[in-house]
Amino acid sequence: MSAHEREVIGVDDRVSVGRAIPLGIQHMMSMFGSTVLVPVLTGLNPNVAIMCSGIGTICYLLVTRNKIPSYLGSSFAFISPILAVGATQGLDAAMSGVVVAGLVFLAVSGIIRLVGTGWLDRLLPPVLVASVMVVIGVGLAATAADMAFMTTDDAGASVFYGTGAIVAFVTLAAAVVFSSMGGIVGTVPVLLAIIVGYLVSLALGLVDFAPVAEAAWIGLPQVSMPRFDPGAIALVAPVAVVVVIEHIGHLLAVGEIVGKDYREMLPRSLAGDGISTVISGFLGGPPTTTYAENIGVMSVTRVYSTQIFWYAAGFALVVGGFCPKLAALIQSIPSPVMGGVSLLLFGLIASNGLRMLVSNRVDFDVNRNLMIASVVIILGVGMETSGISIPLGDYTLPGMATSTLVGILMNLVLPRPKES
Repeated sequence: MSAHEREVIGVDDRVSVGRAIPLGIQHMMSMFGSTVLVPVLTGLNPNVAIMCSGIGTICYLLVTRNKIPSYLGSSFAFISPILAVGATQGLDAAMSGVVVAGLVFLAVSGIIRLVGTGWLDRLLPPVLVASVMVVIGVGLAATAADMAFMTTDDAGASVFYGTGAIVAFVTLAAAVVFSSMGGIVGTVPVLLAIIVGYLVSLALGLVDFAPVAEAAWIGLPQVSMPRFDPGAIALVAPVAVVVVIEHIGHLLAVGEIVGKDYREMLPRSLAGDGISTVISGFLGGPPTTTYAENIGVMSVTRVYSTQIFWYAAGFALVVGGFCPKLAALIQSIPSPVMGGVSLLLFGLIASNGLRMLVSNRVDFDVNRNLMIASVVIILGVGMETSGISIPLGDYTLPGMATSTLVGILMNLVLPRPKES
């Protein structure tokens, strides 16, 4: 192996504690911003959300028998219904919907276990899975760019933030340079880039230490029990069906990156997510789902070991559950820093989708392949980057789920080329 060739650490491989700690911190830092944003937007407790992400990831790893490297963080799909229920019936009622949403995951898992997963091969051919991976990555481009380059002025409007853009570019450049190196540095480029971006932010006066100084070193989060309400359940729980589609896309993306076929493990994967969401609902946290940020980290580092996710989950559990000062310190990382690394992480997910098209030798001289890829990518990316969702009564269908469903329909109805 050459000096600059990155080492591949497989799913079942183990590393020393000294290496596992920074690798675990890297995954925790990558998911932290998004996982905290959901409770901030919905009025839930951010520390509870962090703690629940750690507990949920541990449950997921146990249910999947330590075979699938994934991190569970707060789901964005439930923001609107939780806000709606919270405004009228209270957040404790909304939590009953979260608990039942987890039960929906478990029910779907049971159904798939009964009918098998053979249908996935017919519904989700490589051209469709690869296109969905492109949508997952590129669809998050607007989020990454907004974190990197934009801020809010006194009037509440989004404006270009020159200083933030400098920080974002420095962070991105650091991530690219570190990821190109071999050895230990090449396995923690995201963590090192965040540190570089944070130091630059300090020098430019972008870091606010007041919340860190005010936070206690030791403290327990304010957990809350759900109040079961049929109306709240009816509004929140069905969103789980949409998240199941996203979950399948993420699972196939992880499988493509690590070089494993996880189709047969879909029931266990969904069950792990369901149990995680049920626990989160009972503690007053948001629903959980697998995270694209952590998929991107695996792609850039080529470290796939599930051992690392145990460390990441453990750190999240401690930070969110017992150490408010550490949580405040991580939350003090300026948005442009995370935007800079996200530009790389989300781009790598999309690039892996393109790689899947090549590795599976998808023939774009075949019209049906060209049509499926074209429609899925443009529809999904267009909706995701524009923030467009299709209203379905009290619910909405986001871009990734919409494009996946359209792609499945096209795959079923478009004529297949005759065998030569």
